[in-house]
Amino acid sequence: MTAAKDWLRENLKGDPILWGIVLTFGLISIAVVYSATGTLAYKMMSGNTEYYLFKHSALIFIGLAFVWLAHKVNYRYYAKMSQVALMFSVPLLIYTYLKGSNINEASRWLTIPIINQTFQPSDLAKLALISYLASILSKRQMNIAHKQTLIPLFLWSGLICGLIAMSNISTGFLLFMTCILLMFIGRVPMKPIFTMIIVGAIFGTIALTIGQRMQTAISRIENFLDSEETVFQLEQSYIAIATGGIVGKGPGNSDQRNVLPHPYSDFIYAIIIEEYGLIGGATVLMLYLAFLYRGMVAVTNSLGAFGGLLSAGLSFSLVIQAMVNMGVAVGLGPITGLPLPLLSMGGTSLIFTGISIGIILSVSRSEYEARQQAIGAVNKPALSHA
Repeated sequence: MTAAKDWLRENLKGDPILWGIVLTFGLISIAVVYSATGTLAYKMMSGNTEYYLFKHSALIFIGLAFVWLAHKVNYRYYAKMSQVALMFSVPLLIYTYLKGSNINEASRWLTIPIINQTFQPSDLAKLALISYLASILSKRQMNIAHKQTLIPLFLWSGLICGLIAMSNISTGFLLFMTCILLMFIGRVPMKPIFTMIIVGAIFGTIALTIGQRMQTAISRIENFLDSEETVFQLEQSYIAIATGGIVGKGPGNSDQRNVLPHPYSDFIYAIIIEEYGLIGGATVLMLYLAFLYRGMVAVTNSLGAFGGLLSAGLSFSLVIQAMVNMGVAVGLGPITGLPLPLLSMGGTSLIFTGISIGIILSVSRSEYEARQQAIGAVNKPALSHA
């Protein structure tokens, strides 16, 4: 037992509570995705109902491996890589829009040769933009309201969010909101923030006008505002939630997984409530809030502005998306098509999510080690004198 604790202490550094939350999410995801994909696997894989269980479990472990790798890297290196990644993201997003795989009338995916696995360049762009904003805001705290600081923030945020919104409006909008929050936390005055909102409205309008999703967005908003008729997805989601009760039907006993579109991704929260009840749904909600809280603890404990801003931006990005997904499932917003981070079945998105979590853990690890070194430096002269 002692050897196991020593190994964990040596290899899983950073916030131990955050590590526990992430591992808990991984276990819940494997259980719920296995249940939600049972019917799909039976139809698509000739009765092999364990196909997606093994596939998703492997992806969860790969995601955790990236969490571990990212947390071993000092978070300050991500500031150096962010601008290069940002410049690389622009042509990648444009190429994806023009030549990417078109699924559900949206070009969001690129297929990686040889392994034949798709990924969304928007995942890389989100990570790069948040890191870049955190870097600029931390370096220019003394000149935070100067044009040399604000213009790059405005242009990069508007450009990246606009390019993403051309094929994925909800992702582009949520990323833009994260940028606004990051600027607010970074002590940017309110007047430039309002200017930023205007810039976002301009880029967003352009993206809607020339992009692929304007009619879809209008249709979803109209359906949400229509009180007389409920779209099929939401109707089935309501049934799943209503029949879940307090304790749910039990693991693997969902009925709506057979009729609810995308029960393993967009509407996985409805399946969680159906099988685990109000208790299960509330537990998942509390885990996300605890994740956000631990991310904010890293902000308050950070010895430098960059680490705090980076942790805040990444934490907000993940948790805001989770809140939107859960809100859609219970009818609090229009359908977005956003998966539930850390829980929905995914591919390379789990890798980028793992990198984001690893960076947050890297912030807490690096600041803890710096604090321990400082304490050691203070105590050393006293010990020598004694």
